[in-house]
Amino acid sequence: MLYIFSKQEVTNFVNPREGETKLGEVVQSITNLDDLANSSAEFVIIGVPEDIGVKMNYGNGGAQTAFIPALKSFLNTQQNQFIDGKDILVLGYLDYAEQVADFDGLDREKGDYLVKAIDTKLSEIIKTIVEADKTPIIIGGGHNNSYGNLKGLSEGKNQPINAINLDAHTDLRRLEERHSGNGFSYAIEHKYLEKYFMFGLHENYTPQYIFDFMHSNTNIDYNLFEELEVYQTTTFESELQRANNFIENTSFGIEIDLDCIQSFPSSAMTPSGFTPQQTRRFMYYFGKNKNASYLHICEGAPAVINDSIANGQVGKFISYLISDFIKAKKSN
Repeated sequence: MLYIFSKQEVTNFVNPREGETKLGEVVQSITNLDDLANSSAEFVIIGVPEDIGVKMNYGNGGAQTAFIPALKSFLNTQQNQFIDGKDILVLGYLDYAEQVADFDGLDREKGDYLVKAIDTKLSEIIKTIVEADKTPIIIGGGHNNSYGNLKGLSEGKNQPINAINLDAHTDLRRLEERHSGNGFSYAIEHKYLEKYFMFGLHENYTPQYIFDFMHSNTNIDYNLFEELEVYQTTTFESELQRANNFIENTSFGIEIDLDCIQSFPSSAMTPSGFTPQQTRRFMYYFGKNKNASYLHICEGAPAVINDSIANGQVGKFISYLISDFIKAKKSN
């Protein structure tokens, strides 16, 4: 179910300081989803703190632990000439805490049921946000939630839409039980997703059957991390432009899986990946496109590291990505 934050709950995340204004002191809130259309905010933040889809995909749990640190960090960002909290509405989160706490990844039937339940609820909320002419910012959670985002955007726009995904993995696995590895497969199968570009795939973690599927589909394109950073047969900047040309013809979602960042606490941490600065450049570049219609940041998992500062670091970086996206959209 959707838990909607009250204004007081939002304020409680903020550490005020005399002479300064934090975003959390001026962001908007509502008491009922039906009130969304009456808000003047352009961006709506919603959390999906769950790791059921990740466990269903045989990944490490902990993705449910990123949303609150990210929100707290973002709400304590300075309100200044670069960003205005009045443009932002903090909605709340999908509350599956009880199911997350009790879930065993070996229970495939239950996991499939729960992920599909989240799909249904999330897509309804995204559709409502889009129909209110606002831009969703979704903080996960597992990458299984890409499906709900894509379905919601497609239904809100009443047409198939596109996606750009910064990720080490395709998430185009088989149409089996729902999990974090097949959100895009199902979105394509159900005709919500038309064009799909994957940025920075890792050769070592992409099965040949998926390469074969991608090569047979003219609406799918990708580049490889190795091409960009190891073999250096192409450049980051030229690939940004190529990917943009591929997906910019209609509304598209921006998906960022934090497991593509080197040594970042995530459900599939990697010792070899993009830098935080490259990720922010990617975010800003695509956010400037007028057809960029949502942002989804997923798979951050501070709980996977036994380190007292992990929560703050994960939250702070996600906060940077959120503010970069908003600034990019406002620059249009």
